[in-house]
Parts: sequence; structure tokens; C-alpha cells
Amino acid sequence: MTYSSVLSASEVTALEQHRQQFPALANKAYFNFGGQGPMPQAAIAAIQAAHEYTQQQGPFSNQINAWATAETNLARAAIAAELQVAPETITLTESVSVGCNIALWGIDWHPGDHILLSDCEHPGIVAAVQEIGRRFGVEFSTCPLMQTLNQGDPVAVLTAHLRPTTRMVVISHILWNTGQVLPLAEIVAACHAYPGERGLVWVMVDAAQSVGVLPLNLAELGADFYAFTGHKWLCGAAGLGGLYIRPEAMAQLSPVFVGWRSVTKNQHGHPTGWLPDGRRYEVATSDFTLFGALREAIATHQHWGTAGDRYQRICTLSQYLWQRLSETPHITCLRTAPPAAGLVSFQMQQGNHSQLAQTLETQGFLLRTILDPDCIRACVHYFTLESEIDRLIEAIRHL
Repeated sequence: MTYSSVLSASEVTALEQHRQQFPALANKAYFNFGGQGPMPQAAIAAIQAAHEYTQQQGPFSNQINAWATAETNLARAAIAAELQVAPETITLTESVSVGCNIALWGIDWHPGDHILLSDCEHPGIVAAVQEIGRRFGVEFSTCPLMQTLNQGDPVAVLTAHLRPTTRMVVISHILWNTGQVLPLAEIVAACHAYPGERGLVWVMVDAAQSVGVLPLNLAELGADFYAFTGHKWLCGAAGLGGLYIRPEAMAQLSPVFVGWRSVTKNQHGHPTGWLPDGRRYEVATSDFTLFGALREAIATHQHWGTAGDRYQRICTLSQYLWQRLSETPHITCLRTAPPAAGLVSFQMQQGNHSQLAQTLETQGFLLRTILDPDCIRACVHYFTLESEIDRLIEAIRHL
């Protein structure tokens, strides 16, 4: 497959102007959006303005309390619109890990229940499942989705590893190590149709690498729990993410953390029950100054183009990066075909990937290493430049 840029000269100029909104791009070639995205200036300014406003008005006053409530509602609405779901289905969290833990620990587990993970899940999520197994006598196992990166059917592999006692499947929409995009809707349908002894097989999704990349309609995908963050591909500030909970699943998921934001109260302020929507899984004080920043980051992306436009651009660039890497001596890309998202993982013949990544960083190229499989991961966003990719390839060739 031959790469060709889809941007005209005027569009390249517009993209370069768009990039000026991201201060972190001024002095480096950034290829680590899967770790953390650079914030646009509007998001940085929103945080500063929010801190100044709260201090001017008094950080704990009726006016600031009303402002925090409004910021919370606006952030929830902005996230819900981006994911094409109702705001009531969104729980605001601090990170992907918090969202996954809400879904994992909120299930009424019994000894002998089974959790199925893929062999490409993040260590933090694997550790949570292991602890659930230890505490409740829950069994867990993995299915080999890594082997389907270039051939095979991930749906068939996963369903072959379901058990009559399986109660939850834990997978990522985009695998964080190899960049593979899983057919989530088909996986969800297969899991929900599985005749398990424990009832419906829940599907929990680690969406760290998909929100901000894929055009998403979570209501159509059908996943029960979809945990994401705002600080990676959405380019918001670290410390704000979310969890989508399918409405039919909410009644079965008990709150894990409990605070004043999660409960209803009587006239005396005493708790009387849970709020009827995603707020029941929230706790108490958050850094509300981050909420406007995420809205500004989302608005910055939307100003450039639709979710579909951005995804198409990401795929075009990842194809270009994959092609240039594949043509470079002593480099092997994990995928044998162009990626379907912005993560491109590759291996160098000399190995020692950690040292190579550190050397590249001293030259202004920010990537990261992965331990399993042992590789280097480069990420491209819709505002990555072809010239940055070219410079990265040249730097790698001179290592």
C-alpha cells in the first residue's frame, strides 16, 4: 500500500497554525499521546483562570460551590456528547484505573466466578483482578489475543475461552502494547449471547487508547463498562477521566467509593439512598479546575474537524509511519499491515529498546517502550506532521 498525503498546501498551513495552540509541540517531536497528550493553550488557561476565580471568590463559598456544580455538569455533558451517550450514563473519575476499579469491585462476586482477560491488558488492571481473585475466590484466566494481531479472529479466540462460570470479560478497545483495534461490538454481542450459568457475561473495556482516537457511539457498541481518561488522546489535564455505564448494567453495579456526591439526602442532610445515574459512583471533592480544561481540549479538537475526520487523519499518518519504519533496515513492525489507529509498535534488531528511547528523547523525539512484547511504541495524532515522522526515521537510522 502506497502512502499519499490527503492535505493540500493550504490545509498543511492550517494544521501548522492549529498546532500552535499546543505549547509542548514547539520544541519537540511528540510521539507519546498514548502516555499523555499535550494540552492546548486554551486548556492551560482554563485551569489558571479557574484557580484565580476560586481564590478570589473564596475556595469554599456558596458561589464556588454553585460554580463547581456547573463545571461538573458541563464536563459531563461535553464528554457524553463526544461519546454519543446520555450524560446520565457518565461517571466522572480521576483516571482509567479508577473507572475500571469501580466496575470490577462493584460486582457481587462469589467463589467460583470467573473473569476472562486478554493477554494484552495493562498491569494495573491485571493486578486489580488478581486481588479480586484473592479476596473472593474468583477464578481468572487470559485468552491469547496477541496472537491475532496479524491473523486470526479475536472474537472466536475470546469466546472459545469463556466458561459457564464467566461473569466478566476484561478487554481493551485498542490494545495498549500492539495497537490492535478489537472488534468491540462483535465481542460484546458474543459475550452477551453466551449461555453462562452466572447470567449475563459483563464486558468491561479499558478505553485508555480509544477515546480521542476512534469515532465512538458507546450506546451502539453495547459494552457494559467503558473506562477512559481525558489526559491521553483528548489532551486534557491529568486527573480527570470517566466511566460509561450501560443503563441496564447500572442497577447491578454497587458503588465502590461513597461520598456526598453519590447519595440522595433528606431535609436534614442525612443520606437516604443512591443518586439514580452515574453520579452514584462519584465520591466528593475533585479538582474542579480541571473540568473546564477538558472541555476546552475537546473543543479544540472539534474545531479542527469531526471525530471521523480526526480518525481518518490518524490512520493516514500511522500508515505513513508504519511504512517508513517497515522500509528502514534493522526494524520490524509488530503489525504486518498498516495500523487501524495511532499506535505503531516496532522492534529494533539490536534490542535495548529502553536505551534507544532515552537516546531519542535527548534528540527531541518522545516515544516509550513496552515490556510485553519488548518493543518501542510511537503514537501519531491528527496534528502530527509528516515532516516529524521523516525526522524521526532519520534519527532512528543514525542510532
